[in-house]
Amino acid sequence: METQYRDVLYEERGGVAIVTMNRPDVLNAIRVGMYEEITDAIQRASWNRDIGVIVLTGAGERAFCVGGDTSDKKSERKGRGIMGVPIEQLHAALRDAPKPVIAKVRGYAIGGGNVLATICDLTIAAESAKFGQVGPRVGSVDTGWGTAYLSRVIGEKKAREVWFLCRRYSAHEAAALGLVNKVVPDAELDAEVDRWCQEILSLSPTALAIAKASFNADSESIRGIGAMGMNAVALYYGTDEAKEAGRAFREKRKPNFRGQ
Repeated sequence: METQYRDVLYEERGGVAIVTMNRPDVLNAIRVGMYEEITDAIQRASWNRDIGVIVLTGAGERAFCVGGDTSDKKSERKGRGIMGVPIEQLHAALRDAPKPVIAKVRGYAIGGGNVLATICDLTIAAESAKFGQVGPRVGSVDTGWGTAYLSRVIGEKKAREVWFLCRRYSAHEAAALGLVNKVVPDAELDAEVDRWCQEILSLSPTALAIAKASFNADSESIRGIGAMGMNAVALYYGTDEAKEAGRAFREKRKPNFRGQ
């Protein structure tokens, strides 16, 4: 079964739903309208009783996802969501899916892409994968799941390092942090994910749904923290500081945040 979207590929195969972010020419950056498509695909799989596991991945060899498309001006976002795009709805779809969601990562998982990999229940990475944050470089930050929840996944000291330094981490480094469950050679990634999917499909779907809900209960307060923070970020986007970050990124120069 295949459903057509503009920027997303959706396929159901043998109890597995595969959601592919399909903009490989721009490293699967998420543009306006694409948030809704990914969310719709995740929710479509979530409530299909024939589906036991969801795989989220990116098209091509270069990237899983590098977050929001920087060619979309934040000031012109007028759709659903606190910041004009429904980021929080996409995150909620991944959390609320009553079945495991696996991030299958090749290449870059940067910025919002790193957040998606963090939120997914399991992350399996090719050796080519690179993880990291970019928000403070470009005048943005992901509140809630990208920060507070990240600290639960990899520890607070390392989570602060990820955000305060905006470094890149190899697949093996990410696995050592606890951000990745398994690293395999690129040529073996598809087969490895298939093996994990088959193991999950052999288990009780109701037990897995209960287990996921129980895991989520421990960190569910972060949803409210994230919403509060997004309102702050929406205001921040209108500041000279955030605009300078965006200009500097597009002009490929070092930003001047302090007017010196």
